[in-house]
Amino acid sequence: MVKSFITSFKLKNTYRVNSIIYSIKQIPIIKRILPNTLYKNKALKIIANIISILMEIVGVFLGKFLYVLLMIFLMLQIYKTNTADTFLHIFTFLTLGGALLNTYMFDPTKDKYYAMMIMNMDAKKYTLSNYYYKLIKLIIGFLPFTIIFGLMVGLPLWVTLLLPIYVVMAKLAVGAYCIKDFQKTRKARSENLPTKIQWTLVAIFVLLSYGLPALNITINISIFLVLFIVSLILGVYSFIVIKNFNEYKKMYKQLLTETNMVVFNNQSTTQIIKDNNLKQIELDVNDTSNKSGFAYFHELFVKRHRKILTKAVKKQSAVIALILVVVIIASFANNEFKTITNSLLLSYLPYFVFIMYILNRGTTVTQAMFMNCDHSMLTYRIYRTPKVILGIFKERLKTLISINLLPASIIAIGLPLLLYITGGTDNILNYFSLFFSIIAMSIFFSVHYLVMYYLLQPYNVNTEMKSSTYRIVQGLTYFVSWYMIQIKLPTLQFGIAMIIFCIAYSLISLFIAYKYAPKTFKLRI
Repeated sequence: MVKSFITSFKLKNTYRVNSIIYSIKQIPIIKRILPNTLYKNKALKIIANIISILMEIVGVFLGKFLYVLLMIFLMLQIYKTNTADTFLHIFTFLTLGGALLNTYMFDPTKDKYYAMMIMNMDAKKYTLSNYYYKLIKLIIGFLPFTIIFGLMVGLPLWVTLLLPIYVVMAKLAVGAYCIKDFQKTRKARSENLPTKIQWTLVAIFVLLSYGLPALNITINISIFLVLFIVSLILGVYSFIVIKNFNEYKKMYKQLLTETNMVVFNNQSTTQIIKDNNLKQIELDVNDTSNKSGFAYFHELFVKRHRKILTKAVKKQSAVIALILVVVIIASFANNEFKTITNSLLLSYLPYFVFIMYILNRGTTVTQAMFMNCDHSMLTYRIYRTPKVILGIFKERLKTLISINLLPASIIAIGLPLLLYITGGTDNILNYFSLFFSIIAMSIFFSVHYLVMYYLLQPYNVNTEMKSSTYRIVQGLTYFVSWYMIQIKLPTLQFGIAMIIFCIAYSLISLFIAYKYAPKTFKLRI
């Protein structure tokens, strides 16, 4: 098993090194300097190997640190419950939700495909050795931060030591359940394609994590200890199930080769998304348009792809409306909750930057535009002319803004209403600040993602995302949005600043897009 792990680790590292070199080669300016024989350069490969090892080490700790800090520790300040119990409560329920979405075992990755399907490595030895390695990394990565942050909030040391083990036990239990399910149904489930039941359970656990403390309900150390003992028993049993399972080859052959999985005959995730999108296209002969030119072309596209473009937005809007109703009812029922909500609305507006980031459909819409339209149209010279590109850009911007404004408008109307119901404010401008800042955020993200798409067009002819620069900008957008959660500013001041920023950014971005999009909007090789 050790030999299998060493071989698999070398394989994964080689794949990562080549990916690093490829990413470097895709960075503007640098790609013009570096030769095509880059992969043969030994010095660069050594540097890439060092970067790969550093990535592995950083990967052990960084994600766990951000998770405990942002998802748990920083959230404690919005509650008036016991800090130690609230930390324990949120950690406990988020762990259950995370275990459902990330088992480590049922993730169909390319290194597994190469190792088991191409190199014909022993599937059980490969799977178990890598699975154990990831569980060990999980404990090592979590332990320093559960101890540091746990002690900071007042948890006993022995409890902070149990938390990483609890995470591992939860993952073992879900992994064993999936194996049992495979033995029963003969169907392997990819963790990249969660079922509706899984998403529902995750939503419930997230709601329990953050909702119950708002109602002054949290688990204490005694309850956690009971849950830990139960998880430990389940974990030990699950470990035995996973260790004794002998059909890993059959399971992964199905997981890695079915058309709804990640890799098969060079089929990528983007190709799978494309196939799913094609199934949702509505070819109705009655769909027509009274417009002409670019507007006519775009309106037909929107009508035929309405499911892809608006289905998720309608669901988002329904959920948001439901949450607002629940919060309003809770405010009338509980005076303390009412006071807390009013205080949050007057000082936590920056938090909504991340919420609007999550709700924004920019990535999905631009992806649909490329896969179902631009992928083919960009092969025609006339489609790449400045007049056509800018004409379609204007129509698409209107559409994307209108799509994102549906859930945004519910929030923009709901927040001032909620502020009024929970006690109001001495400054009437706070109501306007809440409304217009949410609208501004929605428009900002719409402009941001469409401009990104036109300036950095990340897809190649095989509809695979190949732009390192695009990924970097995506990562920065996510990081800045996350960072806003930590900011606490008066609603009026932050709202005005956000509105001004969004207007200025949008105008500058649109100017840059109009100037450079005709040169940058093209198919990647």
